[in-house]
Amino acid sequence: MMIFRLTAKLAKKIGLDPLPVLPCDKGKDPLRDWNAHLFTVQRTQYILVTNTESLYSLVMPGRGITTDRQFIQSVRTSLQAFVTGQGHHLKGTKDLLPQDRETFFSKINNRRILGSMNDFIFQSRFRLEEGQQKLFDVSFYLNETPMSYLKYRSPKDVFQQLLLQEGESSSQAHRADNVIYLSKVRPTAPKGKGGV
Repeated sequence: MMIFRLTAKLAKKIGLDPLPVLPCDKGKDPLRDWNAHLFTVQRTQYILVTNTESLYSLVMPGRGITTDRQFIQSVRTSLQAFVTGQGHHLKGTKDLLPQDRETFFSKINNRRILGSMNDFIFQSRFRLEEGQQKLFDVSFYLNETPMSYLKYRSPKDVFQQLLLQEGESSSQAHRADNVIYLSKVRPTAPKGKGGV
């Protein structure tokens, strides 16, 4: 299951206003729970997409996105390109936002996350108004920023940890039941020194 938690402004833009409030299942499926916020810089619309647990974020264009399908597809392609471009390997996960997952939309219900997103938007505006940085560069900067919500860890580090956990759980789920897996092998004693 995928959840996108939207601000009222963004929900209205893509025709989903009003939205219900879905509870946060913290830790259950952290890579599938995201928030999104619409903002404007010099008459150009942008969307900030932020992972609920890690605050890992992406700034992407908002122009031309007027439906929920367009929003999902744009997030999927932009986030996949950004994540792989940063050198993250999705261990055991073919797609960060799989197309076969049922998608739900909700209001953002966590003020601390919304506050962190507002901080990111402030930083993004400053960098985009200069006109010298590309969106991926702005996103990279945001993800390097230590955040109090994360006990002063960076979103990049926390997100990398989530990806590793996803890869480990995925590889364990694919092990066959009729095979014995050895995690450690004790060396046998050499012949002539207690060996057979």
